[in-house]
Order: sequence, then structure tokens, then C-alpha cells
Amino acid sequence: MSTKKQVAASAQAHLRGAWSGLVIEVFRINGELLAAGDTLVGDLGLTSARWQVLGAIALSPVPLPVAHIARNMGLTRQAVQRLVDEMRADGLVRLEPNPHHRRAMLVVATERGEAAYRVAIERQERWTDTLAAGLSPEAFEAASTLLREMRERIERSEPAAAIGTRTQTQGA
Repeated sequence: MSTKKQVAASAQAHLRGAWSGLVIEVFRINGELLAAGDTLVGDLGLTSARWQVLGAIALSPVPLPVAHIARNMGLTRQAVQRLVDEMRADGLVRLEPNPHHRRAMLVVATERGEAAYRVAIERQERWTDTLAAGLSPEAFEAASTLLREMRERIERSEPAAAIGTRTQTQGA
């Protein structure tokens, strides 16, 4: 193999290793964030998942149906529907008629849901102040930019195409 090909192969291996390392850290931080979120908001009648739904509602300029909340959160409609049903039973959200679609009701936070969300955000901000102490906003912005770019690339990708091109090891 020529030196040029060796350098290219080494660079490709380095990139693959860096990507794998990032993916593993994202999986780990996801688990840690979910567990920490559950701890932060458990006494408010929330879980991390319920908090996410309230956040999607709070951050939207208009009421949304379950399918739009799910799409915005990157979750399945069925998962969000289950959460909304539970949250409705607990008085955190209510459903309102959708003038654009008779069957797709709009999900709206109740006063209780809004209050729980406000307290959750206050707690998150205090926790963030502790976690982020000594780190720069630019570091978080750079990380967000990279993660957003990778999420967008994943959304546009066709992972099934890689199945036909992978090499198989002997005996596999």
C-alpha cells in the first residue's frame, strides 16, 4: 500500500474511532440525563419523558397535536400518545379541538402542568449553574453545532445501504 493510501486509511480509521467515541458518549449522557431528570422532577409528578412533552408544548408558539410533538422530539407518535394519555389523567395536559383536523386534538398544558414545568426549569437552571461552572458557552455552542450537524446527516442517511457494503469476517 502506498504512503498516500496509508495516510488516507489512517485518517479514515481515526475519523471512525472519533465518531464511535462520540456515539458512545451520547448514549452515556442520554442515560445520565434521563436519570438525573427523573430525580430533578420526580416529586412534581413528572419523569424526564413527561418533562420533554411539557417542554415541547411550552416551546411551541402554537398548540400541537401528538404527532407534531412526537416529530419535534424525535419520538414515535405512539410513545407520545401514551405519555399524553397518562399526563391527561394526572391533570398535567388537556386536549382541545383542532380547527385543522377533526381527529388530531391539540395538546395543551393545564395550569398544573405549566406550574410543574416552571419549577422543573428553575431546578434545571440551578443544576446547570453547578454543572457548567468553569466551562465556556462557546464550548457548548460548538458541541451543539456538531451534534446538530450529525443529527441532520443521520436524518438524511440511509443506514440500510451500509448493510450490503459491510465486510464479513471469516467464519461469520
